[in-house]
Amino acid sequence: MTKATDLRAKSDDQLTEELGNLKREAFNLRFQAATSQMEKPSRVKEVRRDIARIKTLQSERTRSQAK
Repeated sequence: MTKATDLRAKSDDQLTEELGNLKREAFNLRFQAATSQMEKPSRVKEVRRDIARIKTLQSERTRSQAK
């Protein structure tokens, strides 16, 4: 799980790259869940929350630049 303070230190490009990686991981986890091959079911929740953290931070940055 990534902390919000760690994410705030990253650039926009790094956040976009990490968001892509997390979305890819979420996709793979959905397939593992469908085929009953999940090792850590709790990882799905962690990935979803990390994605939400990044999206929130990106929208905050967008809103602050618009002002």
